[in-house]
Amino acid sequence: MTEPLLVLENVTKNYGAIQALRGISFSIGKGEVVALLGDNGAGKSTLVKIIAGGLEPSSGRMLFEGKEFLAKTPAEAKAAGIETVYQDLSLCTNVDVVANFFMGREITRKVLGIPILDERAMEAVVGKALASAGTRIPSLRTNVEHLSGGQRQAIELNRFVHWGGKLVLLDEPFAALGVEQTRRGLEMIRQVANQGIGVVIITHIMQQAFQVADRIVVIRQGVVAGDVARNKTSPDAVINMITGETLAGAGPAG
Repeated sequence: MTEPLLVLENVTKNYGAIQALRGISFSIGKGEVVALLGDNGAGKSTLVKIIAGGLEPSSGRMLFEGKEFLAKTPAEAKAAGIETVYQDLSLCTNVDVVANFFMGREITRKVLGIPILDERAMEAVVGKALASAGTRIPSLRTNVEHLSGGQRQAIELNRFVHWGGKLVLLDEPFAALGVEQTRRGLEMIRQVANQGIGVVIITHIMQQAFQVADRIVVIRQGVVAGDVARNKTSPDAVINMITGETLAGAGPAG
């Protein structure tokens, strides 16, 4: 396996007497794509929220880049280089691509001592970032509300990479996309991983997991029911892990 980026050790989450997570342990390597699979209610989204600072675990620990890690807020996780991309994204649809890319990080220049936005400099940075990733958007001054779901997703992922992201969590990122947009999205995930960024993708679509993932982790009833290299398993075997018909390959992928 590649060098560990994030390590989870016996992470649990209780809601009163209900155990949503009953001891999750696995790791994610730098530049590795891990598909997180499981039935509804298995605990996938709860786990992602814990990693991203949206929830605190009841017990267990996490190591990020070799150091003890626990983000108490999404802002803390983001500052560490961890970010979640949801189906509905986190873009402001009523402003353009450049404004979304630089949201909270705007470049300014001073005119008569007064700071104003350096629109030309920001547009140049965004254009270069999108071009290097192969993302084509006719005009960077188009409001995001007029872009396709695939283009919006590309903006968010490119923004994440540009600002030094280290681990991206994708929660059902292609649920609302068509076939061609999904294909491009999967290609972009590989491009992101090739830059040494860890990727966790939650998906219900088995084909997507086998197209893009290096490793498949199955969660069932709050525990890891399978942790296998993608090229050492099959869709039928993974379905059996999801449904509980077998726990074969439940140990960490070798």
